[in-house]
Amino acid sequence: MERRRTRRVMVGPVPVGDGAPISVQSMTKTDTRDAAATLEQIGELAAAGCEIVRVAVPDSAAAEALGEICRRSPLPVIADIHFDHRLALAAAAAGAAGLRINPGNIGAAWKVKEVVRACREKKLPIRVGANEGSLSRDLEEKYGGPTPEALVESALKEAAVIEREGYGEIKVSVKAFDVFTTRTAYRLLAERTDFPLHIGITEAGPELPGTVRSAIGISMLLLEGIGDTVRVSLTASPVREVRVAKEILQTLGLRNFGPLIVSCPTCGRTRIDLASLVSEVEAGLAAFPGKERLAGLRVAVMGCEVNGPGEARRAEIGIAGGWESALLFRKGEAVGRYPPGEVVDALIAALKSGVGR
Repeated sequence: MERRRTRRVMVGPVPVGDGAPISVQSMTKTDTRDAAATLEQIGELAAAGCEIVRVAVPDSAAAEALGEICRRSPLPVIADIHFDHRLALAAAAAGAAGLRINPGNIGAAWKVKEVVRACREKKLPIRVGANEGSLSRDLEEKYGGPTPEALVESALKEAAVIEREGYGEIKVSVKAFDVFTTRTAYRLLAERTDFPLHIGITEAGPELPGTVRSAIGISMLLLEGIGDTVRVSLTASPVREVRVAKEILQTLGLRNFGPLIVSCPTCGRTRIDLASLVSEVEAGLAAFPGKERLAGLRVAVMGCEVNGPGEARRAEIGIAGGWESALLFRKGEAVGRYPPGEVVDALIAALKSGVGR
């Protein structure tokens, strides 16, 4: 699919836009004032493959803790600012790699201009993030609610203030809970500007429905070439958000983060604890040394010997479970038989020896 051409901004060392790989973001769910807890969660996100992390800065104590967080974070940190532009100034001074401001609540234009001046000094990108839940009252009244047109006008109005100050390091987002409102808003935005776009579904919900809603909404945009950086928003661990975002990008062929596990749903023929076997394979692949070379590799984990190898024939390597043993197969052909407790080790050993590539 052809991606929309945009200008590029840098979030620390991470390029966003202008053909750069679509980056994966998440947001910490700790109290930012607790720097140690926040840094621990950022470390977990980095290990999961997150590339940009956002932290809430709700008050001056959080802004003060941000200095230590930014100094020690393995990921570039974006400060999420609402209501008080002075917190944005403090975040810029604390070493944030970028700011997110909400046009619905950041205040008068002169406040935005002060933020722009602080960002210009350090060339920090500013994300103008319009959400349906925080539109200004005048736009709510003008459009009769959080319509796509209202979201776009809100975002572009704020971006124009920044550009009039001679500053162009801008990203934009226009998120809603409804996937169709979100899609229409981003389509309108993509027609009117070349800003790099941060995409996602806001307040998507608990893990399962939120995952489904996010996958549908984000994929609709990516399939149209819209989107330069992605955040999945779940009422769940931020590590889960990262995993979902990576799966979306890998499924669409936009990024390759690692091997793909192909596993059957199980049925009455299953004679092995497939769920546990899949978990073992996942853990083994996650800890695989130099796993980058396995990007895109298909690893099958099937529940029976009858159809397992055949159903996963396109997999480079895999396992098919039996009564008291399991087959290790490569491209549909059996290459060994092992006890269920040993077959995952055999699979990992085969991968280390180069089998499967």
